[in-house]
Amino acid sequence: QAASGEGEEGGSQGDRAPIPEGLAPDELTPEKVHELFLGGGGERKLGDDPSTGEPILLKSGRYGPYVASGERKSSLLRSQSPDSLTLDQALQLLRLPRLVGVAPDGAEVVANNGRYGPYVKRGDEFRSLDSEDKMFTVTLDEALALLAAPKTRQRRAAAPPLREMGNDPLTEKPLVIKDGRFGPYVTDGEFNASLRRGQTPEELTLEQASEMLAEKRAKGPAPKKKAAPAKKTAAKKTTTAAKKTTTAAKKTTAAKKTTAAKKAPAKKAAPRKATSTPKE
Repeated sequence: QAASGEGEEGGSQGDRAPIPEGLAPDELTPEKVHELFLGGGGERKLGDDPSTGEPILLKSGRYGPYVASGERKSSLLRSQSPDSLTLDQALQLLRLPRLVGVAPDGAEVVANNGRYGPYVKRGDEFRSLDSEDKMFTVTLDEALALLAAPKTRQRRAAAPPLREMGNDPLTEKPLVIKDGRFGPYVTDGEFNASLRRGQTPEELTLEQASEMLAEKRAKGPAPKKKAAPAKKTAAKKTTTAAKKTTTAAKKTTAAKKTTAAKKAPAKKAAPRKATSTPKE
């Protein structure tokens, strides 16, 4: 439990940590609970910012751990763990977006981390960086070269796995960790499971990976949506309209016959032959 109350025997109070506002009960995974107890009270002080003197705190929010100092906030990178985050790493995060330099046209070039990973930006132009570390090391010349290159829509060549873990003890299939669009994940070639907050490709154990994939297999593939059946109302309307058309056609035909009968001239009666009366 995220916050424990009185014990069954001694009635003593356990450790407590506040649950962030907006966090749903089903999101309280063991990893999330671990984040909430980073240092008691759901936060841990890493030190003070030497430039401002303000404390730098490691906190846990709805979308994972982050560092905060004054009004500045920054989420941890995918490769970082709250347990091992240092003060220097926190200071780097709080300096994002980083000003790389000024382009010849006077526009600022910055490096930052976004929804789809690290990037460099000048005005409305964006280009992706191939690693998170590049946000802190990319030079102005390198950034301008990236921004000058045309955007490519071609698919990249398949990247090598981040780590080969060996065979799954349950299925004997080889397990590897790959870097996906939304972060690293473990796969056996059929099922995928994203690494959770606090898990890193280097520290994930084979047993943990096997358990994560077993949970995915138990859920089975996502059900396919069935096509909606055709509405009967439309068919009824079509049938009714056809019936009305047929009835109208019959009435029209009958009316034509009646009119034709009225217009046809009556035949003249044949003259009667004169009958002579015999004389006596």
